[in-house]
Amino acid sequence: MTYYLAVDIGASSGRHILGSLQNGKIELEEVYRFENGMRDENGTLVWDLDALTNEVLAGIRQCAAIGKTPSFIGIDTWGVDYVLLDEHNDPLLPAVAYRDARNAIAMEQVEKILPFETLYARTGIQKQTFNTVYQLWADKQSGKLSRAKRLLFIPDYLTWRLTGVMENEYTIASTSGLLDAEKKDWDFGLFDLLGYPHEIVGPLSFPGTAVGPLREAVAAQVGFSALVLHAPSHDTAAAVAACPIDDESVYISSGTWSLIGTENRRPVTNDAARRANFTNEGGVEGRYRFLDNIMGMWLFQRIRAELGKKYTYDELMEMAKTGSYPGTFDCTSPALLAPESMLTAIRGLLGDPALPLPDVLQSVYHSLASSYDRAVKQIESLSGKTVSRILIVGGGSKDRYLNAYTARVTGKTVVTGLSEATALGNLLTQIMYDKQIDLTAARQIVKDSFDIKETKA
Repeated sequence: MTYYLAVDIGASSGRHILGSLQNGKIELEEVYRFENGMRDENGTLVWDLDALTNEVLAGIRQCAAIGKTPSFIGIDTWGVDYVLLDEHNDPLLPAVAYRDARNAIAMEQVEKILPFETLYARTGIQKQTFNTVYQLWADKQSGKLSRAKRLLFIPDYLTWRLTGVMENEYTIASTSGLLDAEKKDWDFGLFDLLGYPHEIVGPLSFPGTAVGPLREAVAAQVGFSALVLHAPSHDTAAAVAACPIDDESVYISSGTWSLIGTENRRPVTNDAARRANFTNEGGVEGRYRFLDNIMGMWLFQRIRAELGKKYTYDELMEMAKTGSYPGTFDCTSPALLAPESMLTAIRGLLGDPALPLPDVLQSVYHSLASSYDRAVKQIESLSGKTVSRILIVGGGSKDRYLNAYTARVTGKTVVTGLSEATALGNLLTQIMYDKQIDLTAARQIVKDSFDIKETKA
C-alpha cells in the first residue's frame, strides 16, 4: 500500500492526514492534530517557528508509530507570511504574523511609491494590508531586510527544514503581490521600485514537482525516508484543487477566511476587478483562482475564545438560531482583523454596544451569507459566468445553519461534503505526481470517493 501524507497547517490548527488509493477511491486518515496560533511578543504578533517545525516532525513520526509510512509528503499553510534567513541560514526573528499592526503603515508608505492601480495591473492581487509586498517594506524600514540573504514562505521554510532544499513554490508566492500575474514569475521591476534585493528569492517551483528526500538526520528522527513534494503550498490552492468545479460553480474555501471564487485560465486584472478587490492567485496546472477574501470562521473562533471556549461551535450555532436581529456588518472591515474583543468590534460595527450574544451571533451568519451573495454576483459580472452552484469546502462547511442560510440568501444550490478539502488537494497533487495523472482525473477520484450533499435554495 502506497501512503501519501498531507501536512496541512492553518492559522489556528494543523493536521497530518494520510491518504491511500483503494479501488479508485481515496481513503483519508487523520494521524495527528495540533493547535497553532500567533502570539504576542512585546507588542508584535509572531509565529513560533520552532514549535511549528517540532509539530510537523511529531506528526510524521506518528506515521511510523502506527506502521503506515508515507512514500510522499507535502506541506501547505496559510499565505503571505515568510521567514527571512541570514548568511548563516539562521532565521531573522521574529517571524511576524500577517495580522500585526505594522502592515497598515507599510501599505500607506508603499502606495506613495507604487500606486495600487499600478500594482494590481501587474500582479492581479487584491489590496490587503498584510500582503507580502507591504510586510517586506516594514522589514526594509526596520533594517531587517538588509541582513537577509533568503526569503522562504512558511511552507517553503518547513520544507527546507525537512529536506535541506531551499525553493519558492508558485502558489504560495502568488499570494505575495510580487509576481507578474501573466508570466507566473517574480516581477523584479517591482523589487527595483521598492528597493527589495532580487537575490532573496529563487526560481519558482510548481505544485506536483519533487523537492527531495528527507534529510538523513530527519529520516533518522522520524524513522523512515520519504520524497517531499511541492503540494500546492498555499492552503486555498490545495482546497480548490480538490473541488470538482465547472463553469457554473463557485467555491468557498471556508476556514479562518472564506475564500470565494472561480477558476480561470487567464488572470483578470482590469479596473472592474480591481475596484471589486478580487485577487488572481496561482493554482494547479497553471490555473488562476479568481476570488474574494472575506473574513470567515475567524469571527466565530475569536468569539468562542473570548467566551472561554465554554461553548462548542454547534452550541454557538444553536444560540444564533434564537436571535432575531436582522442587521449586518462588513465582514472585510479592518476592525475585525485582530481586535482585543471580537464581540466589542462587531457590536461597534452594528452600532449597538449592548446587543445580546444570540443577536451578535445571528448577525455574523447574516453578514457572512450576504457577503457570499455579493461576491457571487460580482463573479458573475466580472467573469461572464452564470453560477448555479456553490461548493463549500473546508472545516466551515460543517456549519449546517450557514450552509442553509447561504442557499437561501444567494438563491443557489449549496454543495458540501469535503470538509478536509485542503488536505485532500494536497494529497491529490502527490497522487498526480505518483500516478502521472492530470487534474481532471484527480477530481474524478474526489467525485468517486465522497458523499456530496446538496442544499437547495
